[in-house]
Amino acid sequence: MSVDRMTILIVDDEKNIREGLSKALALAGYHTLMADTGSEAVRVLERDAVDLVISDLRMPGLSGEQLLRRVVSAYPAIPVIILTGHGTIESAVTAMHAGAYDFLTKPVNLDRLELLVKRALSRRQLMLENLTLQRELERRSTAHQLVTASPAMKRAWEVVEQVAPSRASVLITGESGVGKELVADAIHSLSPRRAAKFVKVHCAALTETLLESELFGHERGAFTGAVSRRRGRFELADGGTIFLDEIGEISQNIQIKLLRILQERAFERVGGEETIIADVRVVAATNRDLLEAIEQGTFREDLYYRLNVVHIDVPPLRERLADISLLAAGFLKEFAEENGKQLVGFKPTAHSALRRYSWPGNVRELQNSIESAVVMARGSTIELHDLPPAVRHAQDAPAVRIPLGSTLDHGERELIRATLIHQHGNKSRTAGILGISRKTLHRKMREYQLED
Repeated sequence: MSVDRMTILIVDDEKNIREGLSKALALAGYHTLMADTGSEAVRVLERDAVDLVISDLRMPGLSGEQLLRRVVSAYPAIPVIILTGHGTIESAVTAMHAGAYDFLTKPVNLDRLELLVKRALSRRQLMLENLTLQRELERRSTAHQLVTASPAMKRAWEVVEQVAPSRASVLITGESGVGKELVADAIHSLSPRRAAKFVKVHCAALTETLLESELFGHERGAFTGAVSRRRGRFELADGGTIFLDEIGEISQNIQIKLLRILQERAFERVGGEETIIADVRVVAATNRDLLEAIEQGTFREDLYYRLNVVHIDVPPLRERLADISLLAAGFLKEFAEENGKQLVGFKPTAHSALRRYSWPGNVRELQNSIESAVVMARGSTIELHDLPPAVRHAQDAPAVRIPLGSTLDHGERELIRATLIHQHGNKSRTAGILGISRKTLHRKMREYQLED
């Protein structure tokens, strides 16, 4: 096994031991980092990529055993070798049970140390290879989940397969619950970056200050409560993919910083001056009409075009009737197994209700509804009364009633008005359903006085 770029963190409050081990391992070809306390070691791990930790067991402040537990919890693929005196071997054995790779007694036998280091790093390499294999299996699982009978979804999936091998930014649009995150997962899983991290950030869930720190990290003292340096999500995603969900909710300040990352792949932590370069692929998603947000001055046009190199629109479930039966059958099998029930399908009345309902919550609502029905079912099939009230009382799809004798202009006006209402004022979706451009829709809205 090559030792190139392998980094070992040595943690010991005794300077002579710390520096002596560092020199010995450096001569063996390893890159070493040092920390004199457990707390400093935690900061190094947050800041730098480390392959192995060698830590003294007895240290003031954060002890070696406490440090071990943090590493095992936060960085399970990083092995830890414990150093201990002859009088604390029992404690070292306890550390082994807590997840340490092995232990060495002081004074350290350097030949024994080098052998342990090689074995520990070989184990780490095997763990990383297993993780890569697991991600490949997850990739295949994700691809299976995107099986669809809908022509619109098939087109979206073709775009996913075509864009995944590239490094192009992707903007995924669609209503809440349609499966935008699943599409983002598939893009990463099918890309050359699949062995690296896939970092997800829900932009609407955080305030501007917290989101800025979450994305870009912060330096110690950057704001009240910033007691130590913290790496941001872009830094953590270096070499991989970051998924920015609900990108339409971010402030102008963060939009500017995102634009710089997309243009230069560079940023600074909050409160910092050091410029950090990160090779990160950006996949963003939104349920908002960003072109409309640009017109209203709440979203930057230049950022939109940087994000929208490739656009994938995920249609709502009510426009994918062929998928309702497929998805419902899949969810039925999944939840029946989870709940230990033998269920073979849906009664015709229940199946009709599923297809008749408009699914405002889309796939997520369908999933929750099937889980509820499985729990409530008493027989071998899902019956109408097993479904949630909103689903079983569903009416036929909304329609536009135009009296005979109406003019074509009146009919067109009513169709546009009803579609706008049904799409909650979303002009892009309204134009798509009507088969016209946004520009044509805006012109007709002005013509028919529907702008309000």
